[in-house]
Amino acid sequence: MAVEECVHRLRRPGGVTIAYAVHRPPVPDGPPLLLIHGLASNRSRFAEFAEHTVLASRRALIRVDLRGHGESITRRRVGTDLWCDDLAAVLDAEGAATAIVVGHSLGAQVALHFARRHPRRVVALVLIDPVFRSALHGRWLRLAQAAPLIALAACLVRGLNALGVHRRALPPLDLRALDEAARRALGSPEAERAFIARYSSARADLRHVPLAVYLQDLVEMFAPAPLPRELGVPVLALLSTGATFADAGQMRAALAGPNVTVQPIACQHWPLTERPLEVRAAVERWCDALTPQTPA
Repeated sequence: MAVEECVHRLRRPGGVTIAYAVHRPPVPDGPPLLLIHGLASNRSRFAEFAEHTVLASRRALIRVDLRGHGESITRRRVGTDLWCDDLAAVLDAEGAATAIVVGHSLGAQVALHFARRHPRRVVALVLIDPVFRSALHGRWLRLAQAAPLIALAACLVRGLNALGVHRRALPPLDLRALDEAARRALGSPEAERAFIARYSSARADLRHVPLAVYLQDLVEMFAPAPLPRELGVPVLALLSTGATFADAGQMRAALAGPNVTVQPIACQHWPLTERPLEVRAAVERWCDALTPQTPA
């Protein structure tokens, strides 16, 4: 199914421009889906989802480049507070009072904070591999504990950037094309190891995102986030069975609640890459089951 989109650029305080793509169905039925990418990523993370989901026939789809990423590039401060307020401004610009907010990885963290910061804007949440600090272990926990030092490093790098010390060009990252190439290559243990190495490579990520933004992404990724049961909205959590950054029992505890539906996805930490059909089907079924329908 072909999905026609318009790309918009929204000027925000501080001289930052937020880029986002919008698909509008002929007759919208319910609030839009607000799609938020992960760490060192951009809105192309959800390009394949937007093109193929049957939800596009009745709901608007809004794919945003978070401040500091993709075409919303900046070397100034970024963070959860700014990202959330940017997202609210995007919804305002689109005339959407509310949204179903969908986030992957860091995007799931932003979605949780957005629901806390702007509770009247959120109808429901879809969290694809969220991260809860209480569930972290091993090197991921050590990385979270090092957040004050990482934040200091980000601040120092921003200072150098302000003096003109930074890379002049950052090549665009087309995650849809990368995903398609990865799926063609998968099928052997060697290919799987290469896939994991590429998708978890900080060096590869840093080709496309400013260093200061990447460092702040890490800080925000592992910062404490609101628990879904505290937010008072329906939540779908899609969890990769092969993810190794968190303790499974602690993840179940963090996601426990009457408003939370948890569905495992048999993959590593990239379900939109590895199991796109399964992810789309799960989100579509869950969105269709939401009641009552809330107007946009």
